Amino acid sequence: MKEFELKYGCNPNQKPAKIYMRDGSELPITILSGRPGYINFLDAFNSWQLVKELKAALGMPAATSFKHVSPTSAAVGIPLSEKLKKACFVDDIEGLDESPLACAFARARGTDRMCSFGDWIALSEVCDVTTANLIKREVSDGVIAPGYEPEALEILKSKRKGNYNIVQIDPNYVPEAQETKQVYGITFEQGRNNFEINEALLSNLVTENKNLPDAAKRDLIIALITLKYTQSNSVCYAVDGQAIGVGAGQQSRIHCTRLAGGKADTWQLRQHDKVLNLPFLPTLGRPDRDNVIDGYINQNEEDVCADGNWQKYFTEQPEPFTKEEQNAYLSTLSGVSLGSDAFFPFSDNIERAKKSGVSYIAEPGGSIRDDAVIDCCNKYGIAMAFTGMRLFHH
Repeated sequence: MKEFELKYGCNPNQKPAKIYMRDGSELPITILSGRPGYINFLDAFNSWQLVKELKAALGMPAATSFKHVSPTSAAVGIPLSEKLKKACFVDDIEGLDESPLACAFARARGTDRMCSFGDWIALSEVCDVTTANLIKREVSDGVIAPGYEPEALEILKSKRKGNYNIVQIDPNYVPEAQETKQVYGITFEQGRNNFEINEALLSNLVTENKNLPDAAKRDLIIALITLKYTQSNSVCYAVDGQAIGVGAGQQSRIHCTRLAGGKADTWQLRQHDKVLNLPFLPTLGRPDRDNVIDGYINQNEEDVCADGNWQKYFTEQPEPFTKEEQNAYLSTLSGVSLGSDAFFPFSDNIERAKKSGVSYIAEPGGSIRDDAVIDCCNKYGIAMAFTGMRLFHH
Protein backbone atom coordinates (compact mmCIF):
# COMPACT_ATOMS: atom_id res chain seq x y z
CA MET A 1 0.00 0.00 0.00
CA LYS A 2 1.58 3.23 -1.19
CA GLU A 3 -1.03 5.62 0.17
CA PHE A 4 -4.11 5.58 2.36
CA GLU A 5 -7.00 7.98 1.92
CA LEU A 6 -8.29 9.45 5.17
CA LYS A 7 -11.88 10.45 5.86
CA TYR A 8 -10.61 13.97 6.64
CA GLY A 9 -7.69 15.75 8.29
CA CYS A 10 -7.56 17.11 11.84
CA ASN A 11 -11.13 18.41 11.40
CA PRO A 12 -14.02 17.37 9.11
CA ASN A 13 -13.63 20.49 6.96
CA GLN A 14 -10.01 19.60 6.10
CA LYS A 15 -10.31 17.54 2.92
CA PRO A 16 -8.88 15.77 1.03
CA ALA A 17 -6.47 13.98 3.38
CA LYS A 18 -4.14 11.02 3.03
CA ILE A 19 -0.89 9.47 4.23
CA TYR A 20 1.83 8.36 1.83
CA MET A 21 5.59 8.00 1.47
CA ARG A 22 7.23 11.01 -0.14
CA ASP A 23 9.57 8.79 -2.20
CA GLY A 24 6.68 6.71 -3.56
CA SER A 25 7.61 3.56 -1.64
CA GLU A 26 5.25 1.27 0.27
CA LEU A 27 3.89 2.43 3.62
CA PRO A 28 5.47 0.45 6.51
CA ILE A 29 2.04 -0.43 7.92
CA THR A 30 -0.84 -2.82 7.31
CA ILE A 31 -4.35 -1.88 8.42
CA LEU A 32 -5.93 -5.04 9.76
CA SER A 33 -9.24 -3.51 10.84
CA GLY A 34 -11.04 -0.18 10.85
CA ARG A 35 -10.20 3.08 9.12
CA PRO A 36 -7.82 5.20 11.21
CA GLY A 37 -7.99 8.95 10.81
CA TYR A 38 -5.43 11.74 10.65
CA ILE A 39 -5.08 12.22 14.42
CA ASN A 40 -5.16 8.45 14.91
CA PHE A 41 -2.07 8.12 12.73
CA LEU A 42 -0.31 11.01 14.47
CA ASP A 43 -0.88 9.17 17.74
CA ALA A 44 0.04 5.81 16.22
CA PHE A 45 3.39 6.84 14.78
CA ASN A 46 4.45 8.91 17.81
CA SER A 47 3.39 6.21 20.26
CA TRP A 48 5.13 3.47 18.29
CA GLN A 49 8.42 5.37 18.42
CA LEU A 50 8.06 5.73 22.18
CA VAL A 51 7.52 2.03 22.94
CA LYS A 52 10.17 0.97 20.44
CA GLU A 53 12.73 3.21 22.17
CA LEU A 54 11.69 2.06 25.64
CA LYS A 55 12.14 -1.56 24.59
CA ALA A 56 15.56 -0.78 23.09
CA ALA A 57 16.72 1.22 26.13
CA LEU A 58 15.52 -1.12 28.88
CA GLY A 59 15.16 -4.50 27.17
CA MET A 60 11.59 -4.92 28.45
CA PRO A 61 8.18 -5.00 26.76
CA ALA A 62 6.60 -1.55 26.74
CA ALA A 63 3.19 0.01 26.21
CA THR A 64 1.78 3.51 26.06
CA SER A 65 -1.59 5.23 25.95
CA PHE A 66 -1.83 8.35 23.74
CA LYS A 67 -4.40 11.14 23.42
CA HIS A 68 -4.04 14.08 21.04
CA VAL A 69 -0.39 13.40 20.25
CA SER A 70 0.85 13.14 23.84
CA PRO A 71 1.15 10.12 26.13
CA THR A 72 -1.03 9.86 29.20
CA SER A 73 1.50 7.29 30.43
CA ALA A 74 4.09 4.77 29.32
CA ALA A 75 5.26 1.67 31.15
CA VAL A 76 7.40 -1.45 30.98
CA GLY A 77 6.35 -4.98 31.82
CA ILE A 78 6.77 -5.23 35.59
CA PRO A 79 4.14 -7.19 37.58
CA LEU A 80 1.63 -5.06 39.46
CA SER A 81 1.05 -5.15 43.21
CA GLU A 82 -2.38 -6.31 44.36
CA LYS A 83 -3.37 -2.74 45.27
CA LEU A 84 -2.24 -1.42 41.90
CA LYS A 85 -4.16 -4.19 40.11
CA LYS A 86 -7.30 -3.10 41.92
CA ALA A 87 -6.64 0.59 41.24
CA CYS A 88 -6.14 -0.17 37.53
CA PHE A 89 -9.28 -2.35 37.35
CA VAL A 90 -7.29 -5.45 36.34
CA ASP A 91 -7.46 -7.51 39.54
CA ASP A 92 -9.88 -9.94 37.85
CA ILE A 93 -7.54 -10.87 34.98
CA GLU A 94 -6.18 -14.40 35.21
CA GLY A 95 -2.61 -14.87 34.00
CA LEU A 96 -1.79 -11.17 34.09
CA ASP A 97 1.55 -11.72 35.84
CA GLU A 98 2.58 -14.23 33.16
CA SER A 99 2.36 -11.61 30.37
CA PRO A 100 4.91 -8.78 30.70
CA LEU A 101 3.24 -7.00 27.78
CA ALA A 102 -0.15 -7.12 29.50
CA CYS A 103 1.45 -5.80 32.70
CA ALA A 104 2.95 -2.91 30.74
CA PHE A 105 -0.40 -2.11 29.16
CA ALA A 106 -2.29 -2.41 32.46
CA ARG A 107 0.10 0.11 34.00
CA ALA A 108 0.00 2.53 31.06
CA ARG A 109 -3.79 2.44 30.64
CA GLY A 110 -4.42 2.49 34.38
CA THR A 111 -2.30 5.54 35.21
CA ASP A 112 -4.61 8.34 34.09
CA ARG A 113 -7.81 6.53 33.19
CA MET A 114 -9.82 9.69 32.59
CA CYS A 115 -7.34 11.06 30.05
CA SER A 116 -6.93 7.62 28.45
CA PHE A 117 -10.65 7.40 27.63
CA GLY A 118 -10.76 6.98 23.83
CA ASP A 119 -7.00 6.60 23.56
CA TRP A 120 -4.60 5.19 20.99
CA ILE A 121 -2.48 2.28 22.25
CA ALA A 122 1.02 1.23 21.20
CA LEU A 123 2.67 -2.09 22.08
CA SER A 124 6.34 -2.91 21.59
CA GLU A 125 5.67 -6.65 21.15
CA VAL A 126 3.33 -8.94 19.26
CA CYS A 127 -0.03 -8.54 21.00
CA ASP A 128 -0.95 -11.64 23.03
CA VAL A 129 -4.36 -12.84 24.17
CA THR A 130 -4.10 -11.45 27.70
CA THR A 131 -3.26 -7.98 26.42
CA ALA A 132 -6.02 -8.17 23.81
CA ASN A 133 -8.56 -9.06 26.50
CA LEU A 134 -7.48 -6.01 28.51
CA ILE A 135 -7.79 -3.74 25.47
CA LYS A 136 -11.15 -5.21 24.50
CA ARG A 137 -12.95 -3.82 27.52
CA GLU A 138 -11.52 -0.30 27.36
CA VAL A 139 -12.93 2.60 25.35
CA SER A 140 -10.16 3.10 22.80
CA ASP A 141 -9.72 4.33 19.23
CA GLY A 142 -7.07 1.88 18.10
CA VAL A 143 -3.80 0.04 18.57
CA ILE A 144 -0.47 -0.27 16.78
CA ALA A 145 1.92 -3.19 17.26
CA PRO A 146 4.50 -5.19 15.29
CA GLY A 147 2.07 -8.11 15.15
CA TYR A 148 -0.87 -9.91 16.71
CA GLU A 149 -1.39 -13.50 17.78
CA PRO A 150 -4.27 -14.97 15.70
CA GLU A 151 -6.63 -15.29 18.69
CA ALA A 152 -5.65 -11.85 19.96
CA LEU A 153 -6.44 -10.33 16.55
CA GLU A 154 -9.91 -11.90 16.55
CA ILE A 155 -10.57 -10.54 20.05
CA LEU A 156 -9.60 -7.02 18.94
CA LYS A 157 -11.59 -7.26 15.74
CA SER A 158 -14.72 -7.82 17.84
CA LYS A 159 -14.46 -4.29 19.28
CA ARG A 160 -16.67 -1.53 17.92
CA LYS A 161 -18.78 -4.02 15.97
CA GLY A 162 -15.74 -4.94 13.91
CA ASN A 163 -14.59 -1.37 13.23
CA TYR A 164 -11.83 -1.07 15.83
CA ASN A 165 -8.63 0.40 14.33
CA ILE A 166 -5.85 -2.20 14.30
CA VAL A 167 -2.52 -1.30 12.67
CA GLN A 168 0.49 -3.54 12.20
CA ILE A 169 3.83 -1.81 11.66
CA ASP A 170 7.05 -3.18 10.24
CA PRO A 171 9.42 -3.17 13.26
CA ASN A 172 12.40 -2.93 10.93
CA TYR A 173 11.23 0.27 9.24
CA VAL A 174 13.76 3.12 9.51
CA PRO A 175 12.57 6.62 8.57
CA GLU A 176 14.58 9.10 6.54
CA ALA A 177 17.24 11.10 8.37
CA GLN A 178 15.60 14.38 7.33
CA GLU A 179 11.97 15.16 8.07
CA THR A 180 9.70 17.91 6.73
CA LYS A 181 6.36 19.50 7.60
CA GLN A 182 4.35 22.41 6.28
CA VAL A 183 2.94 25.31 8.24
CA TYR A 184 0.95 27.98 6.39
CA GLY A 185 2.23 26.64 3.10
CA ILE A 186 5.84 27.00 4.21
CA THR A 187 8.01 23.88 4.40
CA PHE A 188 10.13 23.19 7.46
CA GLU A 189 12.98 20.68 7.33
CA GLN A 190 15.10 19.29 10.15
CA GLY A 191 17.10 16.24 11.11
CA ARG A 192 15.09 13.60 12.94
CA ASN A 193 15.58 13.51 16.69
CA ASN A 194 17.54 10.27 16.79
CA PHE A 195 19.20 11.10 20.10
CA GLU A 196 19.56 7.92 22.15
CA ILE A 197 18.40 8.08 25.76
CA ASN A 198 20.22 5.62 27.99
CA GLU A 199 21.91 5.24 31.36
CA ALA A 200 25.01 7.15 30.24
CA LEU A 201 22.86 10.29 30.01
CA LEU A 202 22.47 10.23 33.81
CA SER A 203 26.16 10.28 34.72
CA ASN A 204 26.52 14.03 35.40
CA LEU A 205 25.15 14.23 38.93
CA VAL A 206 25.39 17.86 40.04
CA THR A 207 23.92 17.56 43.56
CA GLU A 208 25.49 16.54 46.86
CA ASN A 209 23.49 13.31 46.73
CA LYS A 210 25.02 11.27 43.92
CA ASN A 211 23.25 8.02 44.73
CA LEU A 212 21.14 6.93 41.78
CA PRO A 213 19.80 3.38 42.28
CA ASP A 214 19.11 1.14 39.28
CA ALA A 215 15.35 1.52 39.75
CA ALA A 216 15.70 5.31 39.63
CA LYS A 217 17.81 5.10 36.46
CA ARG A 218 15.11 2.93 34.85
CA ASP A 219 12.36 5.36 35.86
CA LEU A 220 14.30 8.42 34.70
CA ILE A 221 14.87 6.76 31.32
CA ILE A 222 11.13 6.07 31.10
CA ALA A 223 10.37 9.69 31.98
CA LEU A 224 12.84 11.10 29.43
CA ILE A 225 11.74 8.85 26.56
CA THR A 226 8.13 9.69 27.38
CA LEU A 227 9.01 13.40 27.21
CA LYS A 228 10.71 12.91 23.85
CA TYR A 229 7.24 12.24 22.38
CA THR A 230 5.19 14.65 24.53
CA GLN A 231 4.10 18.07 23.28
CA SER A 232 6.36 20.67 24.92
CA ASN A 233 6.78 22.20 27.43
CA SER A 234 6.55 18.97 29.38
CA VAL A 235 7.42 17.31 32.68
CA CYS A 236 7.01 13.64 33.61
CA TYR A 237 6.92 11.86 36.98
CA ALA A 238 7.75 8.13 37.00
CA VAL A 239 8.04 5.32 39.53
CA ASP A 240 8.00 1.53 39.58
CA GLY A 241 8.54 1.23 35.83
CA GLN A 242 5.86 3.62 34.63
CA ALA A 243 5.09 7.27 33.99
CA ILE A 244 2.55 8.33 36.63
CA GLY A 245 2.02 11.97 35.70
CA VAL A 246 2.59 13.78 32.40
CA GLY A 247 2.21 17.55 32.07
CA ALA A 248 2.12 18.42 28.37
CA GLY A 249 1.97 21.55 26.27
CA GLN A 250 2.14 24.19 29.01
CA GLN A 251 3.78 27.54 28.36
CA SER A 252 5.25 27.77 31.87
CA ARG A 253 7.57 25.14 33.34
CA ILE A 254 6.02 25.36 36.80
CA HIS A 255 2.58 24.76 35.30
CA CYS A 256 3.96 21.58 33.70
CA THR A 257 5.34 20.48 37.06
CA ARG A 258 2.09 21.24 38.86
CA LEU A 259 -0.08 19.55 36.24
CA ALA A 260 2.05 16.43 36.10
CA GLY A 261 2.39 16.42 39.90
CA GLY A 262 -1.36 16.59 40.35
CA LYS A 263 -1.79 13.59 38.07
CA ALA A 264 0.95 11.71 39.89
CA ASP A 265 -0.75 12.45 43.22
CA THR A 266 -4.09 11.18 41.90
CA TRP A 267 -2.38 7.95 40.76
CA GLN A 268 -0.89 7.51 44.23
CA LEU A 269 -4.18 8.28 45.99
CA ARG A 270 -6.12 5.80 43.83
CA GLN A 271 -4.22 3.13 45.76
CA HIS A 272 -5.35 4.43 49.16
CA ASP A 273 -7.64 2.05 51.03
CA LYS A 274 -10.46 4.62 51.14
CA VAL A 275 -10.49 4.73 47.34
CA LEU A 276 -9.96 1.00 46.78
CA ASN A 277 -12.89 0.21 49.08
CA LEU A 278 -15.44 2.65 47.67
CA PRO A 279 -18.84 0.87 47.69
CA PHE A 280 -19.74 1.29 44.01
CA LEU A 281 -23.09 0.22 42.68
CA PRO A 282 -22.53 -3.00 40.71
CA THR A 283 -24.31 -1.40 37.73
CA LEU A 284 -21.83 1.49 37.50
CA GLY A 285 -19.60 1.17 34.42
CA ARG A 286 -15.84 1.52 34.34
CA PRO A 287 -15.70 5.04 32.79
CA ASP A 288 -18.25 6.30 35.33
CA ARG A 289 -16.17 4.79 38.15
CA ASP A 290 -13.14 6.66 36.81
CA ASN A 291 -15.05 9.95 36.87
CA VAL A 292 -16.39 9.32 40.37
CA ILE A 293 -12.95 8.35 41.72
CA ASP A 294 -11.47 11.52 40.25
CA GLY A 295 -14.25 13.55 41.85
CA TYR A 296 -13.80 11.76 45.17
CA ILE A 297 -10.05 12.45 45.24
CA ASN A 298 -9.92 15.90 43.67
CA GLN A 299 -13.28 17.20 44.92
CA ASN A 300 -14.32 18.48 41.52
CA GLU A 301 -17.54 20.14 40.35
CA GLU A 302 -19.82 17.54 41.94
CA ASP A 303 -19.51 16.44 45.56
CA VAL A 304 -19.98 12.71 44.96
CA CYS A 305 -20.39 12.07 48.70
CA ALA A 306 -23.21 14.59 49.18
CA ASP A 307 -26.83 13.63 49.82
CA GLY A 308 -28.66 13.28 46.53
CA ASN A 309 -25.41 12.49 44.71
CA TRP A 310 -23.92 9.48 46.45
CA GLN A 311 -27.04 7.39 45.77
CA LYS A 312 -26.23 7.55 42.02
CA TYR A 313 -22.86 5.88 42.51
CA PHE A 314 -22.64 3.96 45.80
CA THR A 315 -24.53 1.38 47.83
CA GLU A 316 -23.86 3.47 50.94
CA GLN A 317 -22.62 6.98 51.62
CA PRO A 318 -18.80 7.01 51.75
CA GLU A 319 -16.80 9.18 54.11
CA PRO A 320 -15.14 12.13 52.34
CA PHE A 321 -11.43 11.83 51.56
CA THR A 322 -10.22 15.01 53.24
CA LYS A 323 -7.28 17.07 52.04
CA GLU A 324 -5.65 16.52 55.42
CA GLU A 325 -5.84 12.75 54.94
CA GLN A 326 -4.53 13.01 51.40
CA ASN A 327 -1.60 15.25 52.36
CA ALA A 328 -0.70 12.93 55.24
CA TYR A 329 -0.64 9.98 52.83
CA LEU A 330 1.36 11.79 50.15
CA SER A 331 3.88 13.05 52.71
CA THR A 332 5.00 9.47 53.35
CA LEU A 333 5.98 8.89 49.70
CA SER A 334 9.47 9.00 48.23
CA GLY A 335 11.49 7.39 45.48
CA VAL A 336 9.65 9.08 42.60
CA SER A 337 11.68 10.16 39.55
CA LEU A 338 11.07 13.29 37.53
CA GLY A 339 12.21 14.31 34.07
CA SER A 340 11.91 17.66 32.32
CA ASP A 341 12.28 18.32 28.59
CA ALA A 342 14.12 21.60 29.29
CA PHE A 343 15.86 23.24 32.23
CA PHE A 344 14.07 24.34 35.38
CA PRO A 345 14.31 28.16 35.45
CA PHE A 346 13.32 28.48 39.11
CA SER A 347 13.54 26.36 42.25
CA ASP A 348 9.75 26.42 42.69
CA ASN A 349 9.65 23.36 40.42
CA ILE A 350 11.75 21.43 42.94
CA GLU A 351 9.51 22.54 45.81
CA ARG A 352 6.46 21.24 43.92
CA ALA A 353 8.19 18.01 42.91
CA LYS A 354 9.13 17.28 46.52
CA LYS A 355 5.43 17.37 47.49
CA SER A 356 4.87 14.39 45.18
CA GLY A 357 7.67 12.29 46.65
CA VAL A 358 10.35 13.07 44.07
CA SER A 359 13.82 11.82 45.06
CA TYR A 360 15.52 11.80 41.64
CA ILE A 361 15.54 14.34 38.80
CA ALA A 362 16.96 14.48 35.27
CA GLU A 363 16.88 17.77 33.35
CA PRO A 364 19.14 19.40 30.74
CA GLY A 365 20.58 22.15 32.92
CA GLY A 366 21.77 25.44 31.47
CA SER A 367 19.62 27.95 33.33
CA ILE A 368 21.19 31.09 34.79
CA ARG A 369 19.58 29.92 38.05
CA ASP A 370 20.99 26.39 38.00
CA ASP A 371 22.71 27.06 41.33
CA ALA A 372 19.40 27.90 43.02
CA VAL A 373 17.81 24.74 41.60
CA ILE A 374 20.74 22.62 42.78
CA ASP A 375 20.63 24.23 46.23
CA CYS A 376 16.94 23.40 46.54
CA CYS A 377 17.64 19.77 45.59
CA ASN A 378 20.41 19.67 48.20
CA LYS A 379 17.99 21.00 50.83
CA TYR A 380 15.79 17.94 50.31
CA GLY A 381 18.51 15.39 49.55
CA ILE A 382 17.32 14.97 45.97
CA ALA A 383 19.78 13.53 43.46
CA MET A 384 19.75 15.44 40.16
CA ALA A 385 21.51 14.72 36.87
CA PHE A 386 22.09 17.32 34.18
CA THR A 387 21.64 15.57 30.83
CA GLY A 388 22.75 18.46 28.63
CA MET A 389 20.06 17.46 26.11
CA ARG A 390 16.78 19.30 25.49
CA LEU A 391 13.82 17.18 24.35
CA PHE A 392 11.34 19.59 22.78
CA HIS A 393 8.69 17.97 20.60
CA HIS A 394 6.09 19.75 18.44
